[in-house]
Amino acid sequence: MPASDIAAIEAVLQTYFDGLYEGDTGKLASAFHPCSHLYWDKDGVVQDLPREQWFEMVRGRGSAKAKGLARDDRILMLDQSGPETALAKVACQIPPRYFTDYLVFLKTGEGWKIVSKVYRADVRA
Repeated sequence: MPASDIAAIEAVLQTYFDGLYEGDTGKLASAFHPCSHLYWDKDGVVQDLPREQWFEMVRGRGSAKAKGLARDDRILMLDQSGPETALAKVACQIPPRYFTDYLVFLKTGEGWKIVSKVYRADVRA
């Protein structure tokens, strides 16, 4: 994986982490491609949420930063299979919810963008 691609993907991930923690949909929009969707399992049924609906939810909740919640963002794995595709596994949190995200990247004319997010959340007391 070229060092420039690694640095670019890591920069997108940092923007994602910042946007998630700050509740900043502008930052999230710069990381996620407009066609992107989020997926997760709920009671054995795959849920599918388009980016804009997710942004509405983010805007409607208080940010972790504003609530003074702890921040712990980590890149757990980064894999690039070609010049235009990559996958990142990351951990982040909005206590009491702790997330593992699988983020699929495509290199577009605008640079690296997240096109899909599949996640699981653990709730801890």
